[in-house]
Amino acid sequence: MRFECSFDGVRTHSIHVVTPLTSRTPARAKQGRENARLAIIIDDLGYDRTAADALLSLGFPITVSVLPHLPLSAEVAEEAYRRGDEVMLHLPMQSESETAKTEEVELRVGMNTQQVDSALQGMLETVPHAVGVNNHQGSRATADPALMAALMPDLRRRGLFFVDSRTLASTVAYDTAERWGVRAASRKVFLDDSARPEAILKQLELAARDAERDGSAIAIGHPRPDTIAALARGLPRLESQGIHLVFVSELVQ
Repeated sequence: MRFECSFDGVRTHSIHVVTPLTSRTPARAKQGRENARLAIIIDDLGYDRTAADALLSLGFPITVSVLPHLPLSAEVAEEAYRRGDEVMLHLPMQSESETAKTEEVELRVGMNTQQVDSALQGMLETVPHAVGVNNHQGSRATADPALMAALMPDLRRRGLFFVDSRTLASTVAYDTAERWGVRAASRKVFLDDSARPEAILKQLELAARDAERDGSAIAIGHPRPDTIAALARGLPRLESQGIHLVFVSELVQ
C-alpha cells in the first residue's frame, strides 16, 4: 500500500507499507519439475506507476527492467528494490528497423568506448539499484562486434551482468559478454508478442517446459494489463507444479 501526502498540490511525502517476498509461503510442489528454475523479466518500466504497482503486487520474484531517463525511472526502481524485487537497466540500443522508436540516449553503432561509458553512466544514475542490464530493442547494436566489445568491459568493471533479449538471431552480445568475463544469459521466450491472455499463458507454460528440459529458462514480458493478469493466474500454477521462480541473477553465468 502507498499513501501520498501533498501540500498545496505538491507531493511532499510518500508512505509505503511493504509485504516482503520472504513472507510468502510457496505452494507445495508436485514431483517431476523440482529442478526447473524460471526467471521472469518485465521490460519497459518507467512510464506508468499504476502498471508498476500492479506488477510488484503479484508477490512473486520478478526482475523488473527499467528504462532510463523517464519521469518515473528512479521512483519505480526504488519501489521495486524496497519490495524485494530485482532491478535491471533496460538499456536502449539502436534498432535495425528504420521505423522503430529511438530513445534520446541509446547505444549506437560507431560509438567509442568513452561515449559508451558516458551514456551508460548517465542511464544508471536514473535507475538506482540496477544489478544487471538487458537490451531494449538493439537488433542492430547487438549484432555489432565493436559496439558490444566497447560495452562489456564497462559492465564487468561495474559488476553488472548482461541478459541478451535476442531481438535478432545474429546477435553477438552473449558471446561477447562471455569473452569479456561478464556474467550473462539469453532470453528463451517472449511472453506477450500476442496480447491475448490465453496466448500469454501458453508462452508461460512453454517457458516452464524449457526450464524443465534445460534446468533453467528466462522469459521476457511487458507491464501490460493482460500480461500482469496472466502472470497472476499462471505463476501460482507453475509454482505448485514444482517450477522454482527465481530472480534472473541466479541464472547468469
